[in-house]
Amino acid sequence: MSRIKTCVSLYSLQDEYLNKRMTLREIVKFLKDNGVEGIEILPDQMIHGAPDPSEDTFAEWDSILEETGMTPVIADVFLNTNLYDNRILTKKECVDLLTREIRMTSRLGIKLIRLVSMTPAWVLEPLVPVLEKYEMTITLEIHAGMAFDIPQTQAFIEEMKRLNCPYIGLTIDTGIFCRKLPRVVANYNISIGSNPALYDYVNERFAEGTDMKQYFAAKGGWPDDFKALVKNEPDNFFAHTSDGYENLPYSVLDEYMPYIKHFHFKLFEMTEEGVEYSMDYRGLLEYLHEKEYDGYVSTEYEGNRFTIAGQPMREKEQVLAHQAYIRKCLKEIQG
Repeated sequence: MSRIKTCVSLYSLQDEYLNKRMTLREIVKFLKDNGVEGIEILPDQMIHGAPDPSEDTFAEWDSILEETGMTPVIADVFLNTNLYDNRILTKKECVDLLTREIRMTSRLGIKLIRLVSMTPAWVLEPLVPVLEKYEMTITLEIHAGMAFDIPQTQAFIEEMKRLNCPYIGLTIDTGIFCRKLPRVVANYNISIGSNPALYDYVNERFAEGTDMKQYFAAKGGWPDDFKALVKNEPDNFFAHTSDGYENLPYSVLDEYMPYIKHFHFKLFEMTEEGVEYSMDYRGLLEYLHEKEYDGYVSTEYEGNRFTIAGQPMREKEQVLAHQAYIRKCLKEIQG
């Protein structure tokens, strides 16, 4: 029997926060009032002074949690190796920075951290004593375009297995399970002058059961007929990022299930039919239920970045529709 719970990444409501339509307190209260179980936070984005917030900032956070009763589930942490103009951080500085992030996350009442994709595997071993001290789990995000076949990802997984530490695991971003190219991506790019035929080409690959990452690999790069469709800068930008929407089978997770601590349920567009346009979340939830997954699945809305000029930002509506759909599926699947 699975024990799947839902939460929302506050990244999903970043435009509301950035443009000061909602404060952090108002966002958390909005989600709680609409039945959301937990929240995922990016401290760099919404915790002033991270990774060393002031006591006043901590007190404000404590007050928000006390007022709303919301469960803080996970913190998204970035290893910012390019803090200086003239050099990257040393290995010691990287470990020290992540130690500060762990200490802060513990103080926020959170026991789980997501490390961004491509975080070097050599940070793990020196962090083990810190993780044990704070009983904190760190996870590498397996992200579309940087999934299981990337050398850096494989290096992290190999080190995770070698250390065999219960405080090291994986977060899965479901952009690796796209069954179609997100429609909002195509519509936005076409609105700024991109070639519609480019998106027809990509969708044909999805209809064949593959994706552009696999297709490019099989062809040894961009095939000539694809190159011919790239006519301007919007085309060129999309062409270079088109391999970031992967179409993998759920079974790719089989061997990693013991290490998976969290999921980002990527949201590009909830349709009028009440489902996400590009991904089969019911199918994925059925798979996780069969695997007896015990953890959170977090709405991560990224359709906001593809809002066409002059159209309203619909972060709140999209997030709530996605949460409603996930809860409906879970009720039917779990009983």
